[in-house]
Amino acid sequence: MRPLTLDDLLPLGDFASQRRELFAAHCRYLDRYRRVRIGPRLTLLFENRQTLWFKVQDVLRIARLSDPVRLQEELLVYNRLLPGRQQLQAALLIDIQDETNLTHELAFWGNLPADALRLHLGDRTYPSRLITCRPEDRCNGTAHWVQFTLDAIARERLPDARHPACIELADDAYPHQSPPLSSEIRQSLLEDLQMSDRQAA
Repeated sequence: MRPLTLDDLLPLGDFASQRRELFAAHCRYLDRYRRVRIGPRLTLLFENRQTLWFKVQDVLRIARLSDPVRLQEELLVYNRLLPGRQQLQAALLIDIQDETNLTHELAFWGNLPADALRLHLGDRTYPSRLITCRPEDRCNGTAHWVQFTLDAIARERLPDARHPACIELADDAYPHQSPPLSSEIRQSLLEDLQMSDRQAA
């Protein structure tokens, strides 16, 4: 997927003056196209250029960064969160129930089997790759990062409603799956894959 560049960013003042409206639009976009809930405590938030743009702009606003060299450094870090070719990439967000027991709760999620999180497309299953504590994850305040690699069959099935799609956490301690993925989410994820293909061509 094409990386964000300095030309994509709004000046700090322009972003700050529009932030309320941009934030509302960002939330609507996430809820309709990018957010998948898995049971009561886990949410997958699929990342692309649009989701990443708002995060970068907000970090720059909070840090008051405007120097082009520092801006480029931030972009280098955040652009690593974009999905690669044939991949979908998402933040795995955890609802911590007991903040006083944070270390113990995070340890449970950190010990999940690598293939416990799975995308189901009809009768085919695509296990995720769970990545934890990379530098870009810590920078983004995300405990876990998830990648799905999808073959040609998956890409054909994503937009096809005849093949039900959901995401499951196959773990005895948290046996939950998402509701069926909406047509809007499925189309949005397919566009991620298509965009990465065009960029690699």
